[in-house]
Amino acid sequence: MKTNKLFKTFLTAGLVATTLLTGCSSQSSSEPVKIGIPSDATNGGRGLLLLEKAGLIEVDDKAGWTPELKDVTKYKYNIEIVPTQANTLVSTLDDFGAATINGTYAVPAGLKPKKDGLITEVQEVGSDNPFINVIVARTADKDNEDYQKVVKAYQSQLVAEYILEKNKGASVPAFEYDEDYTVDKNFVSDIEGYQSSSDGKKVIKIGTCGSADTFRAVQKVLDDENSGIYLDVVVFDAYNLPNEALNNGEIDLNSFQHKAYLENECKAQGYDLTAIGDTSSAPLTLYSKKVDSLKALKELAGKKED
Repeated sequence: MKTNKLFKTFLTAGLVATTLLTGCSSQSSSEPVKIGIPSDATNGGRGLLLLEKAGLIEVDDKAGWTPELKDVTKYKYNIEIVPTQANTLVSTLDDFGAATINGTYAVPAGLKPKKDGLITEVQEVGSDNPFINVIVARTADKDNEDYQKVVKAYQSQLVAEYILEKNKGASVPAFEYDEDYTVDKNFVSDIEGYQSSSDGKKVIKIGTCGSADTFRAVQKVLDDENSGIYLDVVVFDAYNLPNEALNNGEIDLNSFQHKAYLENECKAQGYDLTAIGDTSSAPLTLYSKKVDSLKALKELAGKKED
């Protein structure tokens, strides 16, 4: 079974040399190398922690999961961290020595975490990491047996394989699964073409944002297990809506957010909601168009003088 560590380095196979992709000299410049991170507080903090894991900076431990720039206690290399709107980091990657980019934006643009990344964030399965996505219920319903069946179906091998094959690194399972698997070439399309029926089943309304295709895989597992449950997936077009709908009783569950977002929403809006199961995570990866390895990035920047 697969249990991830908090962070795991993926170095491009065979690219251990320090040659710059641009053909420039590997000698460091007096100008700091600019490193882009997401400008929002949550993902910016993740970016800083990833840079710390990469050995570029040190961050105050007291800042926890959400450090800010002021919490950087040491720059170990000559870099300048530049907060930038997350969805623009791919298109502006040429402007940086490197940038921490969410898989949601990187993979559709052709960047592959394992192949192109210098280092990639991986959330630990079963941890208290606030950036793991979750299925959410009203607190009063957290032990509902049917809702727990939905969680169990989501945390299945078939769903894990679908997430991995469909998203190619943009999203990864946040639960244990067997990584030694093979699938048919039509596996993803077969799942996305799967049709079920609500006839004779208990209907559970589950809200989400964006693509709802993963729930076709979940539905197949529920049907294969004769659970008697049909998922009526409600797709919302704004992130503030699924929690409001769940709190008001318009839907039964939702699945679109990580733990940190849920916590902030509950505090800000007074919602009585709770996470009942981990689903997936969208890892940040440090990408560069100027260097081909983390070692090369450090040589480009040069060590910071104390």
